[in-house]
Amino acid sequence: MHLCSVDKYGESTAVHKKVLIVDDSPAEVKLMLGLLEREGYWPVGLNDPTRVEETIAIEHPNVILLDVVMPNRNGFQVCRDLKGSDDFKTIPVILVTSKDTASDKYWGQQQGADGYVTKPFTREELLRAVRRFA
Repeated sequence: MHLCSVDKYGESTAVHKKVLIVDDSPAEVKLMLGLLEREGYWPVGLNDPTRVEETIAIEHPNVILLDVVMPNRNGFQVCRDLKGSDDFKTIPVILVTSKDTASDKYWGQQQGADGYVTKPFTREELLRAVRRFA
């Protein structure tokens, strides 16, 4: 069951929609967890990009917030792998990254990203991106 409420800006907010946050920085994950929890989302944080598919299979998120610059496996690789998978390709992926050039955004689109948020982001920027898909 998916519940809806209206926030102080008159926008509908999804209650209990699950958001997977993948970022190697614990501080970034904590920041996004707090923002999303306060808005009624059910965020799940992950610091290890090599465990994304395993975590998706367990958690079944409605949307994924994905950092790009991570060790072992960058966000572009993760996004490309997810969008190439029959099991995961329909889950929206929003890249959340400090890489903010036009070529970075273009490359993100080429990997299948559904959205792009540049760090540092505002609360409104992050929530607007998540609301588009969750």
